[in-house]
Amino acid sequence: MNTTITTKSPNCIRGCIEVKNLNFFYGASQALFDINMRIPPGQVTALIGPSGCGKSTFLRILNRMNDIIEGTRVEGAVLIDDEDLYRDGLDVVTLRKRVGMVFQKANPFPKSIFENVAFGPRIHGIRDKATLVDIVERSLHRAGLWDEVKTRVDESAMALSGGQQQRLCIARALAVDPEILLMDEPASALDPRSSARIEDLISELRGEYTIIIVTHNMQQAARVSDLTAFFFEGHLIEYGQTDHLFTKPTAVKTEEYITGRFG
Repeated sequence: MNTTITTKSPNCIRGCIEVKNLNFFYGASQALFDINMRIPPGQVTALIGPSGCGKSTFLRILNRMNDIIEGTRVEGAVLIDDEDLYRDGLDVVTLRKRVGMVFQKANPFPKSIFENVAFGPRIHGIRDKATLVDIVERSLHRAGLWDEVKTRVDESAMALSGGQQQRLCIARALAVDPEILLMDEPASALDPRSSARIEDLISELRGEYTIIIVTHNMQQAARVSDLTAFFFEGHLIEYGQTDHLFTKPTAVKTEEYITGRFG
C-alpha cells in the first residue's frame, strides 16, 4: 500500500521529496516496485524493513549514488522541490551538494579534522581561509563535535573515536549546506553511548534539514523520526506518522514485522 503524506512545514525549509511510480532495476532484477511517497521538508523520516527489502537502494536513489553501479535503471520520477533528479543534463555534483549522505561505517579522509570538513566547500570553489575556518567551526558545532576537537583540528581525523568519526562525517556533510541529509544506519556500528549521541544530534537537526534515516533498530526509528516507511521485498507496505505506524499499523505485514514475527 502506498500512501501520500501531507504535512505543513515552515516556508523557509526546502527539501520536499516527491517519488512517483518509482521502479528500480539492477540489470534484469527489479529491486523496487511502484513506490509513491511524499517526504515533507524539515522532518525526520525513518526507513525500516528486513535486510534486502530495498530501503538502502531507495536511499541511494535520492542522490543518485546507484548511478555508479553498472546496469542499474530507474523508471518513474523522483523530484526535490519539483526538480526531476533523473532529467537529462542534471549536474550530479550540484545534486550531492543539496543531498548529503552519511554511511553506516564512518569514512573520514586520512587528513586533518579541519581538512575533512573543508573538503566539500573547497570542491565547490571556496578558497578564502577565513571563510573556510568559519564553515568548519560552524559545521563541527552543528555536529556536536566542536567542544571535543577545537584544540586539535589540525590533527588527523583517524585518531578520533568511532562515534567522533561518525559525527565528523556528519559535519563534513553539513559543511556544504545541504537541504537533505541521508543517513544509512549511522549508529549501527557504534556503542550505545555514541549511538545515543547520534540520535540526539538527529533531533537537534530536525527542522533545519530534511533527514532520512535507514535503520534496523525499530526503537531508534520510534525515538527519532516523525514519519516511518516500512519496506518489504521492494514494496512500500506502509508509510505514515511514526507513532501511529508503531501503535496502530494498518497492514498485517507491518504489524508482523514490528512485533518481531519476522525480520
